Amino acid sequence: MREFADSDAVAKALAGDVAGRLAEAIAARGRAVLAVSGGTTPVRFFGELAKAAIDWSNVIVTLVDERFVPPSHERSNERLVRENLLIGRAAEARFVPMYFDAGSVEEAARLASEAVSRLMPVDVLVLGMGTDGHTASLFPDAVGIAEMLRPPAPSRAAPEPPLPPLEGEETPSTDVVLPVYAPSAGEARLTLSLAAICKARAVFLHIEGAQKRGVLERAAAEKLPVAAVLAAAETPVVTYWAP
Repeated sequence: MREFADSDAVAKALAGDVAGRLAEAIAARGRAVLAVSGGTTPVRFFGELAKAAIDWSNVIVTLVDERFVPPSHERSNERLVRENLLIGRAAEARFVPMYFDAGSVEEAARLASEAVSRLMPVDVLVLGMGTDGHTASLFPDAVGIAEMLRPPAPSRAAPEPPLPPLEGEETPSTDVVLPVYAPSAGEARLTLSLAAICKARAVFLHIEGAQKRGVLERAAAEKLPVAAVLAAAETPVVTYWAP
């Protein structure tokens, strides 16, 4: 847990940490993959990160989760990212969407899995959390949430290969992105699977306010979705918090 005085301070600090991790990934592997979340909390963070003096032309940005709405919709996470992160220096980054204009959220999830699986593992992944303890679109009342939160098999220790090409011959995974139906979520959703989230090379949790800190502190006891992510992540999750 890293604590800061206010929203501006936590946004600047998190942006600096994320930018540093992205630069390290570019130096090591030639490109970096960043997955971000939606909501109101990350807007300041996006603005600070967009100013970072890194090689954005070698950064690929994607989403942790998305509502099943087109990018023109006011609740679209893609729209939020395009308007607040992919600006200034960061406009040079490539964006890989999660929403596809498909006949169903299941078909959209299949198409998103094909696109996003080629980016795995994510270099830097930034999560948010709701007051109900959901993170990504892993909601407590989601249909099949127990199965969604089943811990993934641990990765075997082995040298990491370089990131695969975006247009490769490998068969893409079909379960990197999952469809989500939850009464509390409103629209149907698309979310990275627990396995995809937990294999990220660096995971940050960005929360603000005393209420959310309280939720996080009791998440394990109440078996909230965010606790499952924290427990299963292959690297320690670093929480950035401001009151």
